[in-house]
Amino acid sequence: MRTKPTKDELAAAYGKTIDDVIAPDLDVLFCGINPGLYSGALGLHFARPGNRFWPALHRGGFTPRLLDPSEQHELLALGLGITNVVARTTARADELTPDEFREGGRLLTARVTEYRPRWLAVVGITAFRTAFGLPKAKVGPQDGEIGGARVWVLPNPSGLNAHWTPAALGDEFGRLFDQTRCAEVHSE
Repeated sequence: MRTKPTKDELAAAYGKTIDDVIAPDLDVLFCGINPGLYSGALGLHFARPGNRFWPALHRGGFTPRLLDPSEQHELLALGLGITNVVARTTARADELTPDEFREGGRLLTARVTEYRPRWLAVVGITAFRTAFGLPKAKVGPQDGEIGGARVWVLPNPSGLNAHWTPAALGDEFGRLFDQTRCAEVHSE
């Protein structure tokens, strides 16, 4: 289990990066916008209390139980991974520039090409739109592929994204889960 970072640890986390949770041939590679300071201080993805990624992942059917961010490496055994559009930590995503998002999109495409996940699930519509120059993209499955992977855009699970309730987030993650399992059945 995690411990709460101190004010000094949070300040020292600014600009850090967190290692990806990634392996070749995953079913789904989840991609956050960028790590927050809380995540950077702990070195764990989606670590801030109140972030709804882990509950949505479980509610959507991807994990057999609610995982703590400290258990993030257990995702690999489930065929899942985590990366980010922009690697550096910030206090808020609005500190990132459009150029950083576009460069992040280019680097993410290279990462997806290298690791070959079946699905890339970008968690944050605005980041996806900016990174890939698709201003009209909507939450859900996308046309085309990125780096050979099918693409699904999920809502940002931050507690600041209040118009997506925990139940609605779980339902959207569940739509992706159902699609990944449907594709799995059809490929056997």
